[in-house]
Amino acid sequence: MELFLQQVLNGLTLGGVYCLVALGLTLVYGILHVPNFAHGAFYMAGAYVAFFLVTRLGFGYWAALAGAAAAVALISVLSERLVFYPLRNAPYLHHMIASIGILLFLESGAQAIWGADFHRMDTPYNGILSFGGVILPAQRLLIIGAAFLLVALLQLFLKKTVTGATIVALAQNREGAALVGIDANRVAMLTFAIAGALAGMAAVLYAPINLVYTSMGHLVITKAFVIIVLGGMGSVPGAIVGGLIIGFAEAFGAFYISTDYKDIIAFALLVLILSLRPQGLFQKGAH
Repeated sequence: MELFLQQVLNGLTLGGVYCLVALGLTLVYGILHVPNFAHGAFYMAGAYVAFFLVTRLGFGYWAALAGAAAAVALISVLSERLVFYPLRNAPYLHHMIASIGILLFLESGAQAIWGADFHRMDTPYNGILSFGGVILPAQRLLIIGAAFLLVALLQLFLKKTVTGATIVALAQNREGAALVGIDANRVAMLTFAIAGALAGMAAVLYAPINLVYTSMGHLVITKAFVIIVLGGMGSVPGAIVGGLIIGFAEAFGAFYISTDYKDIIAFALLVLILSLRPQGLFQKGAH
């Protein structure tokens, strides 16, 4: 039972990080209606900004997290204004190619500034708690608490505020939203800012138990794509549930099967579920 509960903790940790990244990707998909491959680079940029603030400028962990969220939100908004906005009437393939260009640009920039080495970011939460025989690292508990608090706040924002309702309306029907007076440009910028901030905070939360390196966003964004397809393209509840499913599947699969196959499990699960429900878990019809 202790080992089982340990994997529950690991699953919640991974699921929380995946939820944050997948939620941002889902919100951007609702605006562009194309997958934003640059989102993984935003995740990587958040980790490097926090690493720089902590190691070079002496910021505390929470200040570095806030700084990374703000910096990545700005990078995300600039990407929308300078790259995606001029392509708003272009075929969707152009958006996809442009997002890959942003990805390569940010990764090359990070490598030019910090090099290709792996870096470790310190955290003040190095303690280890024990409860009922289960080992509870403080940083993992922090990830779980912060991730699900951010998910809850985002849900409240989208459902209980006028601004959140405009984001949902624009994601559902861009032309209809414009006809009722919603400023599509302002909402698109806000959506990209929220998505970037979520990716940046997810990276800073996970970086202390992982490493900081230029390609750290590749596997995370690949899992995020699996999650949004699994949950239903553009579905916020689907991104949350899909993130938890993939997180638990990886944690239990790595323990009970093999760590060599933990990354394959997510894709095998995707194939299985989509073979039974092609539209994803939270969509009524296939797109």
